[in-house]
Amino acid sequence: MNSIDISVVILNFNTLNLTKLCLESLKRSKLGSYTIEIIVCDNESTDGTLEMVKKEFPDVVRIQNKGNIGFAAGNNPGIKKAKGRYVLLLNSDTEVEPNAIRSMIEFMDTHPKAGAATCKLLLMDGTMDPACHRGLPTPWNACMYYAKLEKLFPKVQLFSGYHQLYKDLSTMHEVDCISGAFFLVRREVVETIGLLDEDYFMYGEDIDWAYRIKKADWQIWFNPNVIVLHKKKQSGRSHSNRERRTRTQTFFITYNKLFYTKHYEKKYPWFITWLVYRTFDLQLLLLKLFGI
Repeated sequence: MNSIDISVVILNFNTLNLTKLCLESLKRSKLGSYTIEIIVCDNESTDGTLEMVKKEFPDVVRIQNKGNIGFAAGNNPGIKKAKGRYVLLLNSDTEVEPNAIRSMIEFMDTHPKAGAATCKLLLMDGTMDPACHRGLPTPWNACMYYAKLEKLFPKVQLFSGYHQLYKDLSTMHEVDCISGAFFLVRREVVETIGLLDEDYFMYGEDIDWAYRIKKADWQIWFNPNVIVLHKKKQSGRSHSNRERRTRTQTFFITYNKLFYTKHYEKKYPWFITWLVYRTFDLQLLLLKLFGI
C-alpha cells in the first residue's frame, strides 16, 4: 500500500509569485490523517522559481525540465515520480482552501468508480471557471458554443453540451471533461491509460486525457462542495500583449484540431470532417491576418 495518499504536481514556467502563493496555500492544508507530497516541475524558467522553492519549501520535490516543453511533457516527469494513490495536476495560478485536498481525497475514496474528479474552480470575479465543467468538444457541441447558442440557452441540453450548463452546478455529478488546472486522477487510471499525450504542447491535453479516461470506462466527477481559486486570464489568450495572445490562441486552435484528428476524424462522415477542418483553417487565417 502506498504510504502517500496524494501527489500534487505543479508545472511552473516563469510564474514565481503565483507558484509561491500556490505552495503556501497547500502548506495550510488540513489533511487529517492523509499524507501528501508536492512536486514542482519547472520548464527551465529564468525567474528563479526553483531556487525559491528550494529555499522556502525544502520538502517540495523539484524537477528541472530541459526547456519550455509544454504542459503535457512538462507535467509527465512529475506524474512518473509521484508516489501517491492519487495524482493531482494543479496549476501554479491556483490557491486551495485548507480543507480542499482532504475533501477531494475523501470524495475519491467513497467513489471507487471515479477515475478522475475536479472541484469548483472560481475565477477572481467570483464566477465559476466553465473549463472545470465540460462536455466533450464534439462538432455539434463546439458549433453551439461558437454560435453563442449555449450562452443564449444555457439550460437547454441540446445547445449547452460544450459546458453542460444544463446540469445542477450545486450538486455532485458526472461530467465528460475537466480542466488541467485541477485534475485529480486515480493512480490505477494512469497505469491503465498512460501519461498525458505529449503531442499536445498547450491546450487539449486535459481533454485528451479525459476522453481516454472515459473510453476506459472510468467516471469523471465534478464536486462543487470543494472550491479552489483559479487566477485565470493573467496570461495566454487573455494576455495584454497582442503577440503573446495571438500565439497562444494559435496553440488553442491547433491542438483542438489535433484532438479532432486523433479521436473524431474516423467517427464522423467525411463531409463533417471537411467542414471542421475548414473551420479550423479559417480561424487560423483570420488570426494570422487580423489577430482575431
